[in-house]
Amino acid sequence: MTEVSPPAPLKTLTAQCYCKAVHFSVSIPTEKLPLGVHLCHCSICRYTHGTLSTFHAPLPDGIQPSFIAPSSRASLRGYIHGAQAACERLFCTNCGCHVGDVDLAPAPTTGKPEWRVATSIFDDHSENVFQIRTHCFTSSAGPTGGLSAFLPTIGGRPMKIFNPEPNDPNFPIAPLPAPEPETDPSTGRPRLRASCQCGGVSFTLPRSDDPSVTSNPLFSKYKSPLPSEHGKWTACLDPCDDCRRMNGTHVVGWTFVPFAVLSPAPPPNLTGYGTLTTFVSSTGVLRGFCGVCGATVFYTCDEQEGIADIAVGILRAPEGALAENWLTWRTGRMTWVKSGLRYDKQFTEGLVEGLEAWGRERYKGQEMVFDIPPS
Repeated sequence: MTEVSPPAPLKTLTAQCYCKAVHFSVSIPTEKLPLGVHLCHCSICRYTHGTLSTFHAPLPDGIQPSFIAPSSRASLRGYIHGAQAACERLFCTNCGCHVGDVDLAPAPTTGKPEWRVATSIFDDHSENVFQIRTHCFTSSAGPTGGLSAFLPTIGGRPMKIFNPEPNDPNFPIAPLPAPEPETDPSTGRPRLRASCQCGGVSFTLPRSDDPSVTSNPLFSKYKSPLPSEHGKWTACLDPCDDCRRMNGTHVVGWTFVPFAVLSPAPPPNLTGYGTLTTFVSSTGVLRGFCGVCGATVFYTCDEQEGIADIAVGILRAPEGALAENWLTWRTGRMTWVKSGLRYDKQFTEGLVEGLEAWGRERYKGQEMVFDIPPS
């Protein structure tokens, strides 16, 4: 008699977006854990998410998410970024949270499309379940490598770097050329383009030394505090729970610019601003994301009336993803660090350490712990 092997033990992992309209589980054979997580820095991922990278893990062959009622696939909107796209990007229709990508074609071995899930929305992100290992497509983020420059190690483990060779048949989509500098046609002054991947939300912002900024004392509070960084805006990293479940990544970068100096200027309630969809995440807080491609665009709150928190991932700076010619990064202090440590201690500790080290080199040892209003 042939012995039948017992089924492999499974571990069930649960994920949900901020508004809980998307709620699913995946059951993974324990022998497959931890799942390797890669951070993709390509321009497509940055512009569809509004973040400096994505946090994705491929599910083992044949494993699909199981939606938990009343949630279903109907709670998701799909976005296919072009004719060469191999996958569909899925995000919550209500709060905009990206939950992962699913291949357009089924895998030949299983007959099912492969999923890459956004690991940042799972309830458990311990190292025995998900292990962040690799930075991918860092060359797309410019010479500094974008977020990878802030995160060279996690838990003492060096992060791997992957960039495909030119003409690699496994990666047929050529990288996009660097964005071109833009100027105000009426004044000739430089402006920086911000745009989601589909282009449905697109606007420009001036430098912080533009007369439209310097003539207003409130607006000037958001310019760089360093004399050597004249004309730049402030920026910071935010690993808070709300943003994590709103965009599907561990951390988002924000810069702070008055709505009034954006071109075109958004209406006060953000309604009718291109393809922007709004979501009230808490009392006095309004967020905006592209309803077509899902990119996080704005955060605004009553405490900062008239000021836009703009997701750095949609900035089209010619120098790269960190927009260093336009932004001064607060590297000596992240916001909501306790929130990040509570969710993923090793990642957050690695990011704090790497960010401070990058700041000491970039800003020549200056203490980058300045306040950003209304703090």
